[in-house]
Formats: sequence, structure tokens, C-alpha cells
Amino acid sequence: MRIGIHLRHWEGTPHDLVPLAREAETLAVDSVWMSETWGSDAMVLATWVAAHTERIDVGLGVAQMPARTPANAAMGAITIDHLSGGRFRLGLGTSGPQVAEGWHGTVFDQPLVRTREYVDIVRAVVAREAPVAYDGRHYHLPAVGGTGLGKPLKTNVRPLRSSIPIYLASMGPRNVALTAEIADGWMPLLYSPEHAHVFAAALREGAEARDPALGPLDVAPMAWVSIGENLDACRDAIRTLMALYVGAFGTKATNFYHALVARCGYESEAARIQELALAGKRAEAAAAVPDRLVDEFALVGTVARVADRLRAYRDTGVTTLLVQTTDLHTIRAVAEAAELGGVT
Repeated sequence: MRIGIHLRHWEGTPHDLVPLAREAETLAVDSVWMSETWGSDAMVLATWVAAHTERIDVGLGVAQMPARTPANAAMGAITIDHLSGGRFRLGLGTSGPQVAEGWHGTVFDQPLVRTREYVDIVRAVVAREAPVAYDGRHYHLPAVGGTGLGKPLKTNVRPLRSSIPIYLASMGPRNVALTAEIADGWMPLLYSPEHAHVFAAALREGAEARDPALGPLDVAPMAWVSIGENLDACRDAIRTLMALYVGAFGTKATNFYHALVARCGYESEAARIQELALAGKRAEAAAAVPDRLVDEFALVGTVARVADRLRAYRDTGVTTLLVQTTDLHTIRAVAEAAELGGVT
């Protein structure tokens, strides 16, 4: 199992991710990843990190599909891949209706169809085998209507590679099945070794339809981490995040994280967390997150305890674990735990 460090995105205050990425590179970590919400741009952050590192792979985890046309995402991927010497991985996600419609002004409908078409176009652009023409349900190249002057085009920059790895962030059964069918990698959040079975049927369904030419799917969940001697303090550091995602991301009816935790057997706990979070009682919502939920869905405690958890992830078939942190000492502790656990 490879270890990646997920450096997230800017939260309010800009900060330089380069020192963190360089430290990960010196520790022989497999990859570093950046994300975006409705502030900093993941493509720009990845470019900055790629320009200041030499060997480590740089990935987006994830870039929002509503923020860019498929061709624009492909252009960014081709550019960063060239600048990094072939170290780039393109992670994509649909985001949710609040961000897609409220921030990007894109209707959030038929995410499965949109994702398939988006990936088709990105791959066609990067392959550069012919001018790209596409007639999908949501994407049309050339555009339908307009001046009628549009014509299929081939990127005027030759890609460094004819195929750039595409990862998809997905959690729902149908989205996971699609990911297992068409993507190079799968990036779920709130993945637990104890509950890996909830994804088994979807992964199996997608694998049955998968083109063998894609090779094995890189199972690359993202995991929160808090390492220290005081287990209770480490758990508390995660509870606020857990309550935010499970309780307040999206609406009561459209919270993908809440739905996943409920599917894993925490239906009553998830309902209580959501009730408190949506009522604005964030401290109470965090306090409602049980220890067991934190222990199963995050990496918490001493280096030795985290080493045990890394082995648990590996043993359920995880091939790359993306540990989310923006703390230099935690990056070093994760590398130490990986070595102690013998997982790299």
C-alpha cells in the first residue's frame, strides 16, 4: 500500500503547501494531493507544488467538474503533466448541488451521465488521436446551436503521455460502480476497513464492465488523521470534522457523507449529529460523534496505533491511502507509522 499526503485546500488564510510537499518527498511518500471548494483553485495549487518538487507525484483530490469544461480540465492536466515531467494525476468529483448550482451556476442533474461523458472527453483530448467530436446528453463538441462555426479540434500541444491517470471521488453505490468501470483510481472519503463491505457489490459490478486495458483500479481513500499520545485529544480533533461532514454538508436530504455513515450502521448517530449541526449547535454535534465512529473512519492515537490501522486499510485492499494533513510533524509521524506497520 502506498501512502499519499493530502494537503487539502486553503481554508480562509492562504498558506504555502510547498514545504509540506517537499517534506513528503524527502520521506519517500508516494504522492501529494490538493483539493478545492469555493476558494482556492486546485489546478493552481498543484502547479505551484509541482514546480517546487522533483520526484513526488502530484494529484488533484479533487477538482470539481462543474468548475471546468472537460476540455479545460484536459488542458490543465496536459500542462501540469508536462511541467512536472509526468507526475500528475487528475482527480475529479461532481461536488454537490449546493456548490454546483450556488457557486458554479451549473445544474446538478444526472451526475452519473455527466461523469461518464466528462471522462470520455478528457481521455479523448489527452489521447490526441483525432479531433474531438462528442455528442452526449450533456456535452456536445462542437456545441449545438450558436453560430454553427464550431469544429472538432485536436489539442495543439502534444501531451507528454497519451493517458493521464483519472481518479474519481465517489461514495454512493451507483457512483462507485461507475468509478470501478471507467476510472484509474477511486477516492472515497469516510472509508472504514470495518465497513469496506458496503462498497463490495458496487466495486464488483463496475469491475465486471471494466475495460482490461485500464489495468487494476487504484483504491485510494482519503483519511483524516490526528497523531499523539493522548487518544481522547486525538479523537476530539477529528470529531469537529466528522460532525461537519456528516451533519452539515448539504441539506438533510442530500448529504452524501451522512448517507454513507448511516449505511455503515450508524443511522441513529448520524441522524442525531445532523439534527444538532443543522440547528447550528456545532459543539453539541461534535460531542455526539461516538469514539467508535472516529476510530473506524480516521487515523487517531499514537504512531504504533496508527501503524496498526494502516495495516487494516491495506488488508481490505486499499492500494493507496491519502492521509489528510497540513501539519509537518504529522507528515513525519505518518511516514514513521507506515514504516513501522510495514505497509510501504
